[in-house]
Amino acid sequence: MTAGKVIGSVVSTVKHPILKGRKILLVKPVKPDGTAYGKIMVALDTVQAGEGDTVLVMDEGNSGRLILGDKTAPVRTVIVGIVDKIENTVNINRKQK
Repeated sequence: MTAGKVIGSVVSTVKHPILKGRKILLVKPVKPDGTAYGKIMVALDTVQAGEGDTVLVMDEGNSGRLILGDKTAPVRTVIVGIVDKIENTVNINRKQK
């Protein structure tokens, strides 16, 4: 699972039936401090997220299909939560002894 920031949406007039009526959003992965990194993901929204929201993204095909309740859905990346706050209690930049 990855934290990310919703940076936009995808508009598609023709799509697979499982995607009809669902938002497809662009998500940029973020570190615990909010710094963006990595490649932008295209994710199916299941939680009513919107542009600017920090979200939890499941990027693994089988989990996405389970969430949608369709074993054959052509889905890999799904937004599964909206983040209120990230608390980083461990200094990930600290050198290990």
